[in-house]
Amino acid sequence: MKIATFNVNNINKRLPNLLAWLKSSKPDVACLQELKAAKSEFPDRALRKAGYSAEWVGQKTWNGVAILARESEIVVTRRRLPGDESDVQSRYIEAAVDGVLVGCVYAPNGNPQPGPKFDYKLAWLKRLNAHAGKLVKSGAPTVIAGDFNIVPTSFDIYPTKSWDKDALVQPESRAAFGNLLKKGWIDALRKQHPDEPMYTFWSYWRNRYERDAGLRIDHLLLSPALSPRLEQAGVDRKVRGKPDPSDHAPAWIVLK
Repeated sequence: MKIATFNVNNINKRLPNLLAWLKSSKPDVACLQELKAAKSEFPDRALRKAGYSAEWVGQKTWNGVAILARESEIVVTRRRLPGDESDVQSRYIEAAVDGVLVGCVYAPNGNPQPGPKFDYKLAWLKRLNAHAGKLVKSGAPTVIAGDFNIVPTSFDIYPTKSWDKDALVQPESRAAFGNLLKKGWIDALRKQHPDEPMYTFWSYWRNRYERDAGLRIDHLLLSPALSPRLEQAGVDRKVRGKPDPSDHAPAWIVLK
């Protein structure tokens, strides 16, 4: 079973790239983030023609998450992260697919920091940690995949000081990610590639993709019940080099 995550950075604008990647990579499940499309604007028909059913939570102009599945039913269990009924941003969807519970995450960016956007980021991550703890206790085989907007360690970013004030690398953000690992969640990319940076994001600025000046902010976390099934993990880096690309590349795992 191949499960992938891809921040598409506008699903309709990047639809040709997305369809080409789905055709070549053939994930069984794909978690998409930053759809930037209202619910009615989601390209459901094109994806079905490509062989994928979909469930999504859209939001006009911003955010938006989706779960795609190939030859499997998607049984949605949540369309929002619990813990704050006033939060209307479309950042989480969760579903059972072929015996695995899949949570698709688009965490807040948090910039500029300090400030209300960073406060929202930390509060959202606190809610994610609380929910993730309950998922671990349930014993269900679960993967939480998506754009966490967190660079976990200095090894997950190219050598630079230009990001030092960014919300993605702040100690509070990293602590929130670390708390997930303390609950038993396994960082699949890092487990399979302990000695490689495995970047998933390259800014559009200053030829950073061409210079491989990347960051690892897209993650696939496995619950303790699921981690023994991990066989492979990787990043489809070349997708970032296609014409008119997202600034992210897809990351993926293969489970027994």
